[in-house]
Amino acid sequence: MAEQRNSDGMEKRYEDFYRKLRGRIRKWLDGREKKHEWAEILLLAPDLFHLLVCLLFDKDVPEREKTKILMAIAYFISPLDLLPELLLGPVAFVDDVAIACFVLNSLVKNVEPEVIERHWAGEDDLLEIVAVVVSHGDAWLGSGLFRRIKGFLDKTEKKQK
Repeated sequence: MAEQRNSDGMEKRYEDFYRKLRGRIRKWLDGREKKHEWAEILLLAPDLFHLLVCLLFDKDVPEREKTKILMAIAYFISPLDLLPELLLGPVAFVDDVAIACFVLNSLVKNVEPEVIERHWAGEDDLLEIVAVVVSHGDAWLGSGLFRRIKGFLDKTEKKQK
């Protein structure tokens, strides 16, 4: 059976995950009495997932970079991660957002920013978002978790060289 793709080249199953993720986070945030402190960060999760999938299929992204992108996508999809969504709900997407931003921060060093920005569906400046998340990751996730994520991504990058 052939894979179905939308106009962005995104596989239908990833697009469905994107829509479900956006709906789940929005429903969780709307059900809260007051705005959650990480609401803006959590709402980045679907747009970052969409961006990663589009970059995975972009011919202008080097194959060695696609390995990191694929790992970040797998992390989003996997029910087993450092902050499991099954236990913590949508607030647990903060580590997925951090990993996506760490990968994108690394990608910016090896790919023209225009390649990344042409797939960005979010409203805010992507490079600014990445810089904020990377700089605040330690405070948001705790230094131990932050170091584990960063160490994992550093090891992956070294293996590819």
